[in-house]
Amino acid sequence: MKKIYCLFFLVVFVACEKKSKHQEINELFQSDITLLVEKVAKLKYSVQADSTEAQIQRQFLEAHKSYKKVEMISEYYSPAVSKSINGPAIPEFEENDKVTVSPEGFQVIEELVFPKYNKEGKKELLQELGVLSANLIRLEKVSRSNELTDAHVFDAMRLEVYRIITLGITGFDSPVVLNSLPEASVALATIEKYYRVYLENESVSNGKQVLEILEKGKKYLKVNTNFNAFDRADFIKEILNPLSKGLYKTQAELGIPVMKEQRGLKVTAQTLFDKDAFDPEAFSGFPDYQTTPEKIALGKKLFNDPVLSGNNTRSCASCHHAEKAFTDGLETAVALDGKLMIQRNTPTLTNIAFQRVFFADSRVSYLEDQAIAVIKNENEMHGSLEQSALAIQKNANYVKDFKKAFPKGEINEFAIKNALASYIRSLSHYDSKFDEYMQNKTTFTEDEKAGFNLFTGKAKCATCHFIPLTNGTVPPNFDRSESEILGTPNKAKKLDGDLGKFVITQAAIHKNSFKTPTIRNIEFTAPYMHNGVYKTLEEVIDFYDQGGGLGLGFDVPNQTLPEDKLNLSDKEKKQLIVFMKTLTDKKYVENVPIRK
Repeated sequence: MKKIYCLFFLVVFVACEKKSKHQEINELFQSDITLLVEKVAKLKYSVQADSTEAQIQRQFLEAHKSYKKVEMISEYYSPAVSKSINGPAIPEFEENDKVTVSPEGFQVIEELVFPKYNKEGKKELLQELGVLSANLIRLEKVSRSNELTDAHVFDAMRLEVYRIITLGITGFDSPVVLNSLPEASVALATIEKYYRVYLENESVSNGKQVLEILEKGKKYLKVNTNFNAFDRADFIKEILNPLSKGLYKTQAELGIPVMKEQRGLKVTAQTLFDKDAFDPEAFSGFPDYQTTPEKIALGKKLFNDPVLSGNNTRSCASCHHAEKAFTDGLETAVALDGKLMIQRNTPTLTNIAFQRVFFADSRVSYLEDQAIAVIKNENEMHGSLEQSALAIQKNANYVKDFKKAFPKGEINEFAIKNALASYIRSLSHYDSKFDEYMQNKTTFTEDEKAGFNLFTGKAKCATCHFIPLTNGTVPPNFDRSESEILGTPNKAKKLDGDLGKFVITQAAIHKNSFKTPTIRNIEFTAPYMHNGVYKTLEEVIDFYDQGGGLGLGFDVPNQTLPEDKLNLSDKEKKQLIVFMKTLTDKKYVENVPIRK
């Protein structure tokens, strides 16, 4: 009898044992996956039953909104599966296997359902829905092994806020139907649902404030439903930035540690726009060789010294002029012989450290490799790091500088390129008017604000030039940098013959593909595009407004830029340029007597 009583009390104790917060979160997540599977099944049934276009479209929107309920945890723990479920509708090239992988998931299905559903595509649509259902089964299976912790949950919540800012309200993952605003509301509601779990039986000083921000955000999205007219500047500054700060404060108050890992976007960033939100060292391929003031000083000296060129007549600074945001103002750079022209436009070196690939064709992954590629190129510097190291070893001043920069005082190829890379990394810091605006340190004019809202909305600039970096490094993880096919013309107004990334990969989808560059300091980096074909920002905006190469009538079957016209007014084009000028670093603004 005693054993029975003991067993009884053990069962009662286990049954009454309180679940951990992250266990509750996981159960909510699993429940939302089940709901998502059901919504996709209903969509599939609607297609099979030949329902009306309106019914099928409505079922799609409901299913995609259901994905927004699982997105936060799914993207955090299962990014590969999540990409199969909701990735861009663009083929990808697998570098290791040398194969092109077709896109799949919601964004592919969206293009089959909107703006018009054609029953002739029923078979293809059902096939894509089958693939989506299979990927949801994968998600169900892999999610069972998620090892959630409270630290992970709070990290995921803040990353979801950043995802709403960069990929949500910009229309990135709802490119055709532009249902981004209702979906952002679902994402906020999911954050709220998870956040409330941590308020149960806990005293959190800012808990009420965070809930009020979430409620304010949902109401704002409910009232402001027009995608093109939506005030993203206010929404970010008044709701999303305070929300991510509030989540951070709650996490600290609950004694939940931040993640201990080095990422491009620092785990300690309270908003996406913090002054030091990004860590240049996390983008470096050499974590044991961190940037130091001594390396920066040495790198700057080497950058301006022709000792690195084969004939001692050209330095890095010969083509990267500091006063032009480290460009040269030419369509394409002049070759070492002073006669020929180099194939491509000289890119800015300011704010390029926060990306995962370099050169227009993405051929190298680290700044150190970029430096050596330029030095060795016979048309650019035609130098040898080995020979340069030997020459530098004979220079007493350089010997002192290298001893300061490197513990062992080594003067070799790696030390030279690491010092150069350290200097270039030091050119990446965000102190523009835009940054101060997002940090509530200054205000925007009416046109500057309108330009930002166009950039992140109607003009669709931010779906490739992701904020706040304004390059192609994909948020919120910032772990890969994208290339795009725009169909850029040449001076003869024909499709430019430069095949770009295709030369490196030999993948058909990379023909005419070029890395998405930063547009920081863009008012100082003309002419524009990889071939310098456009001399003004007005010309660049006109090109995008017309739909790129396809809009100009070129044969660009793999163009990733939407060919639909943007229908920007003259005023809107001017406002875009006014905003882009707020991306100029302070030091350049101060050197311009009058800025119009």
